[in-house]
Amino acid sequence: MAESSISVDQFSADQFSCPVCLDLLKDPVAILCGHSFCKVCINGFWDQEDVKGVYSCPQCRETFTPRPVLRRNNMLAEVVERLKKTELHAASPAHCYAGPGDVECDFCTGRKHKAVKSCLVCLASFCEDHLKPHFQSPAFKKHKLVEACAELQEKICSQHDKLIEIFCRTDQSFICYLCSMDEHKGHDTVSTKAERMKKQNELQEEQMKSQQRIQEKQEKVQELKQTVDTIKMRSQAAVDESEKIFTEMISSMEKKRSEVKEMIRAQEKADLSRAERLLKQLEQEIADLKRRVTELEQLSHTHDHIHFLQSFPSLCVSPGSEDSSSFTVHQHLSFDGVRKSLSDLKKRVEEICEEEFNKIRPQVAAVQMILLSEPEYREDFLQCRFL
Repeated sequence: MAESSISVDQFSADQFSCPVCLDLLKDPVAILCGHSFCKVCINGFWDQEDVKGVYSCPQCRETFTPRPVLRRNNMLAEVVERLKKTELHAASPAHCYAGPGDVECDFCTGRKHKAVKSCLVCLASFCEDHLKPHFQSPAFKKHKLVEACAELQEKICSQHDKLIEIFCRTDQSFICYLCSMDEHKGHDTVSTKAERMKKQNELQEEQMKSQQRIQEKQEKVQELKQTVDTIKMRSQAAVDESEKIFTEMISSMEKKRSEVKEMIRAQEKADLSRAERLLKQLEQEIADLKRRVTELEQLSHTHDHIHFLQSFPSLCVSPGSEDSSSFTVHQHLSFDGVRKSLSDLKKRVEEICEEEFNKIRPQVAAVQMILLSEPEYREDFLQCRFL
């Protein structure tokens, strides 16, 4: 077959990359304008254009109506498969391109590959392909290669243009070997690698201390959470108990209020009953007296002397000893004594409440102080929890 004679040596991976996903084509299809895409990529792109009913090429923007039918390009698929097996693809796969945060190769043109090493002599970074001369040519044998890094100029001494590879402990600064023989002569100097090892050990010790402190603080967090739960539980219990006591006090006061009310009403009823009896008695006495006055008036006008003398003794007889005029009415009758007693009771209750509340406030404040205190030792903290 014709496609069997195709050589991939003259092609690069970029020529067979999908314009949508930028990876090598997978299940390649060619659309009417001639551009090729992964079948999944172009279908996904066109699915978003279903609403408009007009379908375009993601690369050249040529439009098609209706949606074209996609067919696999077998020849292109075979070329891509061969390309995957070549050194060309191995040397520059899509995942070797520089992404966000990666150091780019300074010698790549177009889309830059990810740098794998930086040269402190060349002051440049290289991808795998452009790094090869450093391993193959004797001219680069003495060059200093490090892990790919940006800001290479910072690793060169601004005074002597030499590689910074010495650390001056006396001045706490980075220097080159010429600096160590000049203004830093006689200072305590070591290689940056040696200082790194020393600081690395200190770093590990600090990490261990930090981990230990984290563990201790996590334990305190758990203990504090338990304390918070205990405080909430006990606070709620105290609130419930206080509500119960106040309810009982209010109930007791309501009972006493009812008793006082009943006493006043009972006294009112007794006085009214007594007054009603006296009122009836007085009204009866008035009626009797009016009748006697009438009889006396009639007797005074009689012309019969014998009748007058016979009737006079009976009409002049006193009405009797049950005269109601002996009682006294108090016009200013009041319950001022009761009001004063109740006022005194109110004052005493308020004084007792204030006195007891003054005892309660420090107790509540003491609980707050225990919560907000910062015990120095764990044992103290545990003690505070259960106070």
